[in-house]
Amino acid sequence: MCFIALHTIAFPGFTVSLAKYRERLESWQIFVYFAAVIVALCLAWQLPGTVALAPAIDPLLAFMLFVTFLQVPLTELREALSNVRFLGALLTANFIAVPLLVVVLLPWLPADPLLRIGVLLVLLTPCIDYVVTFAHLGRADARPLLASTPVLLIGQMLLLPIFLGWLLDHTAADLVKWEPFMHAFIWLIAVPLVLAAACQAWASRGRPGQDIVNMLGLLPVPATAAVLFVVVAATTPQLGHALGVVRTVVPIYVVFAITGPLLGWYVARAWRLPTAQGRAVAFSAATRNSLVVLPLGMAIPGAVPLIPAVIVAQTLVELISELVYVKLLPRMGAGPKLARE
Repeated sequence: MCFIALHTIAFPGFTVSLAKYRERLESWQIFVYFAAVIVALCLAWQLPGTVALAPAIDPLLAFMLFVTFLQVPLTELREALSNVRFLGALLTANFIAVPLLVVVLLPWLPADPLLRIGVLLVLLTPCIDYVVTFAHLGRADARPLLASTPVLLIGQMLLLPIFLGWLLDHTAADLVKWEPFMHAFIWLIAVPLVLAAACQAWASRGRPGQDIVNMLGLLPVPATAAVLFVVVAATTPQLGHALGVVRTVVPIYVVFAITGPLLGWYVARAWRLPTAQGRAVAFSAATRNSLVVLPLGMAIPGAVPLIPAVIVAQTLVELISELVYVKLLPRMGAGPKLARE
């Protein structure tokens, strides 16, 4: 996503066309994402049978994460792990500050156990895909954020069960089954990460591997758009039965959308990050991982239609909020506690 240069490919003129195609995709990706959502909404309202697309969510997610991880060279992953201040601020914002914000919002969450689970699932998990794009557009230093995506994904899968056990009462906690978390860890983290590492190793040995990896580098935007399309198309026919409860959670999401980036920004100030890295932490704190947690939510007994409804509602609020962040967060300059760029 935006950062890995394409190497030369053997066919004359192919490098230029490939690079231009990728550049165009990246420059238009926000419109691609919104178009995917709008087309999916229109199709789902006309054809309720789109719920049959639900089984495709997991495979598409795994592929999206594979091509996302493929954009993170292993050398940069090591650099991200060695950037203690950025990683410390990123983890503090997402796994300490944001959960504390959710605790503050907890009294205003709906009393229904399923609704609480859905809201907590989505608010407690930081985004690892299109947040990189929006951070880049918002003049943040998105490179360390991209390199930290495997760490964020592993961290949330390990900590989410702990947070849910802490924040849910016994009735709601008993509804959560932990097998989907193990399934997600294996198929959405371990397998895509290992395959991405294997592809990078293959690319380092010669031209054929480089060519394949370069072509796969075109796919993060289409893959994310495909996931958005399938998620919205598969869940929208069920939203009509849950519009009332969706209205009760949207104000929570709006409050989170306002406070999340501010919280991330002040955490970055506390860690004395450079301005652009501080913006990246602000974007990360504000952007949630609805696409990845949706299959976890749908695995809970009795989840449909309530949990998918509240998770997709957060996605729609967030996509609109990201357009505001892209305009406003670049105005966040270096404060007295921030190191100058």
